[in-house]
Amino acid sequence: MNNSELERILAEDRTLAVVRAKAIPDAARLAEALAKGGIRTLELTFTTPDVTRHLRRAAETAGDHGAVVGVGTVMTAAQAREAIDAGAQFLVTPGLRPDVAAVAREAGVPISLGAMTPTEVAAALDLGSEIVKIFPARQLGPQYLKDLQGPFPGIKLLPSGGVDAGNARGYLDAGALAVCCGTSVVPPAAVDAGDWDDITARAKAFVQAL
Repeated sequence: MNNSELERILAEDRTLAVVRAKAIPDAARLAEALAKGGIRTLELTFTTPDVTRHLRRAAETAGDHGAVVGVGTVMTAAQAREAIDAGAQFLVTPGLRPDVAAVAREAGVPISLGAMTPTEVAAALDLGSEIVKIFPARQLGPQYLKDLQGPFPGIKLLPSGGVDAGNARGYLDAGALAVCCGTSVVPPAAVDAGDWDDITARAKAFVQAL
């Protein structure tokens, strides 16, 4: 997976699912449920216990479910290496993490660094983040993404935090490459219970709203 391939899939689906749960019964079934609903890009996170085990399970079964699986909330270089060794196809951070970006560059794995201010956006680009995650997006709303297009024409933005079916279209209209969807599509309780049909239905509804 390279940057161009990740960007293409995100541009087609317009969304990426971020999973935060206390437990994941079967990461392969989770990835399959989301892919059936039209969301092929899945971000597991280091806030989930045993995330690398879940990542490995999802990566090993990618030929069956067809999802692209990465890891978010990557805070250290050690976590980045651990995730890549487990099969992560991309990395995501909540803020600027130069050490994580260096590991991603060395491994040739796409990374989306988190940023909020224009200074942070510029720093993320300098560190090799071709897709910049705007977090927390809810604080400034879609208009902020449109404003960023001025000094950063053509920038690929991925808003995260507070994005739901009711406002997602606004972020896309403001120039976002795609949006992150979270608990509205993958509620922790549904993930914990392995309610894959519910997650597929939620994914379909979210995609339709885009």
